[in-house]
Amino acid sequence: MDFDEFVRSHGPEESAKTFERESSKMLDIALDGAIMAKAGSMIGYTGDVSFERKSSGGLKGMLKKRVTGEGAVMMRASGSGHLYLADAGKEVQILELDADDEVSVNGNDVLAFEESVDSDIKMMSSIAGSASGGLFNVHLKGPGHVAITTHGEPLVLPTPVRTDPNATVAWSANVSPNAKRDLNIKSFLGRSSGESFQLEFAGQDGFVIVQPYEELTPDAGESGGASASSGQSINVSDFL
Repeated sequence: MDFDEFVRSHGPEESAKTFERESSKMLDIALDGAIMAKAGSMIGYTGDVSFERKSSGGLKGMLKKRVTGEGAVMMRASGSGHLYLADAGKEVQILELDADDEVSVNGNDVLAFEESVDSDIKMMSSIAGSASGGLFNVHLKGPGHVAITTHGEPLVLPTPVRTDPNATVAWSANVSPNAKRDLNIKSFLGRSSGESFQLEFAGQDGFVIVQPYEELTPDAGESGGASASSGQSINVSDFL
């Protein structure tokens, strides 16, 4: 491939959508106003865009820092142009929330969301003291677009279901997890693992998003799965 062909074939694709995947691992935001994004996720932008680090005081501010450390800090991007985001080579998934849609996402897996989306930190009191990275999750309520990241292509499981906490990315707000331990599995494996400690989602008519990777820390690993096949956003109501 010669130089001119390389430039043409790898250039951005124009889109009228606010949130669009430039590739399976890059998010293109057609910015005309402001959005919230994970701090450090900007890889490039065109136009006139400014960035402001967001933090809040009091208990909520402390909880935000404890979600996944520095990776959970958000920034506000405002202006007009195209903003390109990515996070450690993880796959980008776009969720379209209606006004009555709510989803709870592992703090380290939130990439960006529109300012019309209401956000809050939720402590999972039922699993307090566990080793789960989802002890503090970001609760997002529509309307608006939300971009999350996964290691590999995700699987959306209907509830009731049990999942490995380190592979659990998000779940619908109409269900909540409880911690369960299977001592028989722990004894069989001879060590603590995601199989011995599980999240149980007992509610009906919900969904849980899992990834083919156990994310032990905010900086863990490289992508361990196939690229997602569609560049279209997903309406959360389609899962229910």
